[in-house]
Amino acid sequence: MNIDRDLQSIQEVRDLVAKAKEAEKTLCTFPQEKLDAICASIASACMEHAEELAKMAVQETGFGKWEDKVLKNKLGSAITWESVKNMKTVGVLRENEETKVTEIGVPMGVVAALIPSTNPTSTVMYKSIISIKAGNAIVISPHPGAKNCITATYKIVKEAAERAGAPEGTVNCVSLTTVQATDALLKHPDVSIILATGGEAMVHAAYSSGNPALGVGPGNGPSYIEKSADIPMAVKRIMDSKTFDNGTICASEQSIVTETEIAEKVKEELKKQGGYFLTKEQSDKLSGFLLRANGTMNPKIVGRTALKIAEMAGITVPAGTKLLVSEQDPMNVSKKNPYSREKLCPVIAFFTVDGWEAACELSIRILQNEGAGHTMTLHTKNKDVVREFALRKPVSRILVNTPGALGGVGASTGLAPALTLGCGAVGGSATSDNITPMNLINIRRVAWGLCELEDLRKGSPVPKDEPSCECGTKTDLTPEDIEAITREIMKRLGAGLGK
Repeated sequence: MNIDRDLQSIQEVRDLVAKAKEAEKTLCTFPQEKLDAICASIASACMEHAEELAKMAVQETGFGKWEDKVLKNKLGSAITWESVKNMKTVGVLRENEETKVTEIGVPMGVVAALIPSTNPTSTVMYKSIISIKAGNAIVISPHPGAKNCITATYKIVKEAAERAGAPEGTVNCVSLTTVQATDALLKHPDVSIILATGGEAMVHAAYSSGNPALGVGPGNGPSYIEKSADIPMAVKRIMDSKTFDNGTICASEQSIVTETEIAEKVKEELKKQGGYFLTKEQSDKLSGFLLRANGTMNPKIVGRTALKIAEMAGITVPAGTKLLVSEQDPMNVSKKNPYSREKLCPVIAFFTVDGWEAACELSIRILQNEGAGHTMTLHTKNKDVVREFALRKPVSRILVNTPGALGGVGASTGLAPALTLGCGAVGGSATSDNITPMNLINIRRVAWGLCELEDLRKGSPVPKDEPSCECGTKTDLTPEDIEAITREIMKRLGAGLGK
């Protein structure tokens, strides 16, 4: 009897979640040291295979550069592990003697990990480490377009975890990648939390599943070059970011916003460093290629070089071009204008305005168009401008004088290294954090009583510094009583001194 593939895939998901649930029963009893040993083993194994897996990812997806994906794999394994290895995630986390509250870290259970095609191997590493560090088992759901490299990474992670003592079923991966399988995983009652990294539709499905989810929205970060900036360094950082892995990190810059008085200097520096300013005709032609008829980004442009994108769009650009730049009207920010939206490739918009206030207002409109809650970058020496932007911008990360792609994921900043970047409530996300193991535990609190009902009825719990009798109960002395006693003692002392 033949069984349909979609039904087989649903059954596979059920079996994998059951295995993970069983493994988690053992995993949740492990002390911190044993969980740490498993994570260290995973990080080490992933680093050994970082280059091999990077090349496999590029070969399968066609996205990005393998050399940059090696660094992504390092971020997802060694750098992530280094940042979390000293975290206390299970057992007693904190004890407060004053408030008499003890906090205990408790694993959530089974993590459903959706893996994108843009950062496939590195995301498997990262999500596996942060899940197991928190004492959880994990079920990986690969993007169909990167199934082979994701599966290869999963096998390396699984073997390393079990070699270090993880119970079988701690790390699992769906092999029959169907829409029905993903839906079954997201809605499975034994899934404790979903880590959703990928397209907007998939993240929406995670939040609509009925299970707790941590997802990210699209990035569309503007990069403001303020007049006090070191222009050559600002342009270098933007070029570094927008060409890193051919722009596949969602925290990378999507627009340059600068001021009229320095605009020509910024343009010249962009040209000097490999940027090519498209003509009006070329911009219009490329615009029709960037978006599909349904208004979504054309997957053919994702992770491709500037030269390849120009070739596919049928426009001619100089041989050394690294970044395609399109000058845009600040008033033309809309869903219909692809240059004012997320472009996961070396294509960027260029806006000119008068002064930082106008730049601030334009940046807000760009983010409200798409990318609210995610990331933006500033290039400036003016701390007051940074403060003004920080107070006003609807983003979770404001990165100053650093490449957006590298700063957002915590590679070139002090932010937590992460490949899942929360967008906060403004971006439709449950958190604004760079996701770490601390987002994958529950905290159980033990709280001791501090007062009795009678104390509450009198107006407030017992103040810590209020006098009490030897038995520890509250005294009935009033301030007037204390003053009378003090006067009597002083009177007696005075009489004694007079004898």
